[in-house]
Amino acid sequence: MNIQALINDKVSQALEAAGAPAGSPAAVRQSAKAQFGDYQANGVMGVAKKLGTNPREFAQKVIEVLDLDGIAEKVEIAGPGFINIFLCKTWLAERAEAALTDERLGVTKEEQKTIVVDYSAPNVAKEMHVGHLRSTIIGDAVVRTLEHLGHKVVRANHIGDWGTQFGMLIANLERVQQESGEVSMELSDLEAFYRESKKLYDEDEEFAKRARNYVVKLQSGDEYCAEMWKKLVDVTMVQNQRNYDRLNVSLTRDNVMGESMYNDMLPGIVADLKEKGLAVEDDGAQVVFLDEYKNKDGEPMGVIIQKRDGGFLYTTTDIACAKYRYEQLGADRVLYFIDSRQHQHLMQAWTIVRKAGYVPEEVTLEHHAFGMMLGKDGRPFKTRAGGTVRLADLLDEAEERAAKLIEDKNPELAAAEKENIAKTVAMAAVKYADLSKHRTTDYIFDWDNMLAFEGNTAPYMQYAYTRVASIFKRAGVEQADLTHPVVINEEKEQALLSSLLQFEEAVQTVAREGHPHVMCSYLFELAGKFSSFYEACPILNAEEEVKQSRLKLALLTAKTIKQGLDLLGIETLERM
Repeated sequence: MNIQALINDKVSQALEAAGAPAGSPAAVRQSAKAQFGDYQANGVMGVAKKLGTNPREFAQKVIEVLDLDGIAEKVEIAGPGFINIFLCKTWLAERAEAALTDERLGVTKEEQKTIVVDYSAPNVAKEMHVGHLRSTIIGDAVVRTLEHLGHKVVRANHIGDWGTQFGMLIANLERVQQESGEVSMELSDLEAFYRESKKLYDEDEEFAKRARNYVVKLQSGDEYCAEMWKKLVDVTMVQNQRNYDRLNVSLTRDNVMGESMYNDMLPGIVADLKEKGLAVEDDGAQVVFLDEYKNKDGEPMGVIIQKRDGGFLYTTTDIACAKYRYEQLGADRVLYFIDSRQHQHLMQAWTIVRKAGYVPEEVTLEHHAFGMMLGKDGRPFKTRAGGTVRLADLLDEAEERAAKLIEDKNPELAAAEKENIAKTVAMAAVKYADLSKHRTTDYIFDWDNMLAFEGNTAPYMQYAYTRVASIFKRAGVEQADLTHPVVINEEKEQALLSSLLQFEEAVQTVAREGHPHVMCSYLFELAGKFSSFYEACPILNAEEEVKQSRLKLALLTAKTIKQGLDLLGIETLERM
């Protein structure tokens, strides 16, 4: 149950009953401090201003008609007209009992929508590098959360598997095979092969001409070119899958929907945009002029959708992509996890999509942009030599550092267990360090912080889970043995329980806004509330009824942390 939404509805009804215009926002928020209750309604002042009445007097009217019987034990007016709501202890305890017996911990499923999520999107014939990390893990956390809420989620890995670079790669493959037989199809070798192909393309006009010819052949379905192209795609995706599996990311080969998929749609789209009067010829190219975007002279900006040589652009593909996702996949909502530098490009493509009527307004096209991963020098994260950091190398280093950490902390563990813990902690640390930061900001990549056992880090959260779970195990009881109800007598019990029951609010915020850091913040605060509760409220040596009540709180805390981390794609350990 989303308690915030429930109270928001109740306050909205009371606002209207007290004379506010229909639809006036109740603006119910979680209270920042315990002395302001569990929730605070902040909408009264705005409504009172519109009505030209005294906010505190209007707040009093709202309270008189506010029906929170059995839900709140106290409602009070604070400051210039805030309404503070203190939840009823017995009502909270009942919600806790219901959450404990529900495998979904009380999180209700939403009305199902078909949601397409575009994320990861590496390029063919290139290894994944750290620049692909954010899109991959942020997208995956949101995908898991949306599925948990009952939506039909289509994962779309929009890989870069089309375009002029394939002409040059195929031309070079042919050259090497003629000269020396097979070319190595290991991706690290392919990366060098790509650089060699690019150099030949830039420096050898004859080679460049052949490469351009192969692009045309590939696009028109030539069998030899298609076979070579498929080899390059297969090698790349096998390697990428290793990274996805290591990171516990839910993408598979079945989710690949590359640029090539939309190739056959592009001529028809250009023809249709011309017919609709949206695309016009300009200097031999097909261009859509958008009044919404102005160039430096203040004139409508021209967006090219077909070059004068007949070639198509990324914009054309993105128009086709949005059209396909609505018409063929039945999307109600489309989320794109693409870095912030692509924002204007996407907005222009979608403006054309809307003008052409390819996707109706009620289907949202959402760019969930993200900032960059920076080194400690505040610049884009690079190797010491200044090169791009391969994702596989980053993950290897994370495992080495985690292994050393585990060895120092628990040298007595068996080798296999140490290895498993190190791998689990390493992948969690890399992911959590990223997911815990606000998506839209750049963040500093720092090994020491991300592997620390203090602060808002993966090792801290994983350890918090094992610690809470171990208390329940030490008690030597099963959940079925806990027959006494949850009873709240202490302030720290209530603070923990209030926090536990706000889990659904965090889940829904991640799904609505595409912000996994909200879940990280929630779990970190929950772990802190549990620590305060554990220090102030003895569990195992309390009298039986109190002990059982507190064990239930501990169990619900462990389950909530585990479920929350799982939605982020982070695995927990029973022992660290």
